[in-house]
Amino acid sequence: ASDNQIKKLSLCKGQVAITKDSETRHDIGIPTYIANDFDNTVLGYHCALITPNPEMLDGRYLNAYLNSSLAKEYFANNASGSGMRYSLPVDAIKNILLYLPSIEVQREIGKIFSDIDRKIALNREINRNLEAMARQLYDYWFVQFEFPDENGRPYKSSGGRMAFNESLGINIPLDWDVKRLDDYIESNNTGDWGYDEPSENRIAVGCVRGADIVKLNDIPLRYVKKSNTHKLLNPYDIVIEVSGGSPVQATGRCAYITPGVIERNYGRMTCSNFCHAFRLKNIEASAYFYFLWKSLYDNDIMFNFEGKTSGIKNFMTETFLANKWYFAPKDIQKLFFDRVSNIYSIIDSNVNEINLLVKQRDELLPLLMNGQVSVMHREVNCDLYLLRLSIILTFDHVSCHNNTAQDIRNAPTRRRVFSGRWSKGYGRISGWY
Repeated sequence: ASDNQIKKLSLCKGQVAITKDSETRHDIGIPTYIANDFDNTVLGYHCALITPNPEMLDGRYLNAYLNSSLAKEYFANNASGSGMRYSLPVDAIKNILLYLPSIEVQREIGKIFSDIDRKIALNREINRNLEAMARQLYDYWFVQFEFPDENGRPYKSSGGRMAFNESLGINIPLDWDVKRLDDYIESNNTGDWGYDEPSENRIAVGCVRGADIVKLNDIPLRYVKKSNTHKLLNPYDIVIEVSGGSPVQATGRCAYITPGVIERNYGRMTCSNFCHAFRLKNIEASAYFYFLWKSLYDNDIMFNFEGKTSGIKNFMTETFLANKWYFAPKDIQKLFFDRVSNIYSIIDSNVNEINLLVKQRDELLPLLMNGQVSVMHREVNCDLYLLRLSIILTFDHVSCHNNTAQDIRNAPTRRRVFSGRWSKGYGRISGWY
């Protein structure tokens, strides 16, 4: 890059970057706020960088505004192209119409949404760490064989007896079983993508596709025949992707269906036609089986069990399940299941909180933008779902000075009175950067 390009596209605190071209129309105009200065870092080719005039436009407010449904609809409608690539003209970015309160109000609104986004990011980071902990526990117990012995000490390093298994070619703890993988599976159900619309003989379900296996959240709502309810997922089923993948991504990715996953996805779930669902004979073996499968996948074993028809890769499920592996005794599997279930219970709780925060953020944003919600003065302090957000909603409310959320719920209500006034104005981005 030239010196001029580096100067023009260096990332600095207060800027907002957005995507200006992507594979789909709805991936256009996705914003992010640059919260810190970055040394020797420039923006990539497929993004646009907006530098607000700090006296007129707050970067965090702009980021919040560009996340609104109004802005998303504007960008989608102004994206050009078809087929493989869509792009957003620079003039379309410059000419988006903004609702512009005073700079002080902008900063307050920007802080509200910045706080919410930080809490969402924190929950996601906590969940990544929890998942890493569960994986590390599996490795420690079932790869290094340091599961707790009868005295609660690490088995192998405390002198636990090992024996060489000829069929696997490795040392494993004495008296551990070696079985075919399918010995642990009670049923292997195919998926059902169902229908777009409801009818009298259909029920609503969340449907897991290969694209949903990682996040297991906000999955598509589908309608399947009542005669296919035997394909509904049970808690602790394991879903695998059997068709799809890519040259660098094998088929066979897996998902662990906890009770929390089902609860947050319409209360009933199935998997799509490109997936299968394993139901184990003993659910207390499910955590061990899931992490065993995930470990094999992460070590690229599944690439060796793929066929191809009509250009689509297919996982050779039955062939793979005929392989043998070692399995821990039932009491160790149960102990591992209990530990992992506790971890995933926290993960699911954090996902639920993220979903609630996202819902509150998305519902609050248009209300702030059109003046139905007003920013309160800083000296007024209210609890709003664990976050201290200085806002008043448009419906009946109470004034509160250092009150708790319980005090607010118990207090008598009265008619709404805004605590401040909008300095209303409209304009375009091109006038403020």
